[in-house]
Amino acid sequence: MNLLTIIPLFLGNLRGWEWIIILIVILLLFGGKKIPELMRGVGKGVHSFKQGMEEAKREINKPLDSDSTTDSEDKTKQ
Repeated sequence: MNLLTIIPLFLGNLRGWEWIIILIVILLLFGGKKIPELMRGVGKGVHSFKQGMEEAKREINKPLDSDSTTDSEDKTKQ
């Protein structure tokens, strides 16, 4: 059995008390000061990812006029 199929099954079965216990354990492991830094880093990563996706969309939707003009200029020179 694949590990990736087991993880969603495990997380889907967690109820309120289990999540609270997991959050308390995470708080104890990382401490109160590390968690905001970790979340800030995650936020910056998500923002950077979204910015990259928007840039990729703009690049894909950019008109190809500059490429077609250079092709037509090359054909007229020959």
